[in-house]
Amino acid sequence: MTNNQLTIKNPTHSRTIMNEMVLPNDTNTLHNLMGGKLLHWMDIAAAIAAQKHSGKTVVTASVDSVSFAKSIKLGDVVTLQAEVSRAFNTSMEVYIKVWAENIPTGESFLSHEAYYTFVALDRNGGPVQVPALNPETEEETKRYDGALRRRQLRLILAGKMKPDDATELKALFM
Repeated sequence: MTNNQLTIKNPTHSRTIMNEMVLPNDTNTLHNLMGGKLLHWMDIAAAIAAQKHSGKTVVTASVDSVSFAKSIKLGDVVTLQAEVSRAFNTSMEVYIKVWAENIPTGESFLSHEAYYTFVALDRNGGPVQVPALNPETEEETKRYDGALRRRQLRLILAGKMKPDDATELKALFM
């Protein structure tokens, strides 16, 4: 019996909430949070979520496109929430939301959302099977259902899948 058959987890098992304050060393000359710093924080939060789900060491396999809707400023508090949105054989897609808050003014906004993909590794650095995921809420189910299409698109863009083999993506256009 595989690990995938033994264990089924819910997205809440992997939920990770991380807070960071934007300090001068994190900003560009306009006093906005540098994108690379935010991507670094997102990678950490997402990796923690993937490790919680798999119980294994994980490595980042891909990052979906990230666009910055609104600048995050010096002094803002950034809240990152990450949770596994779908588990495949050895990989997991992690959904991340990022909020920014200016505590003195009370202004708070959703900066953006993204998906990261991680692969779980065994002690020798080889891929290892991960537990299945059972979405519980309507929102979790929508993310879960869309994950296969996002995965197929990632594989096509990476040259690991032929477009004709992307049955879930093709179904959207037929």
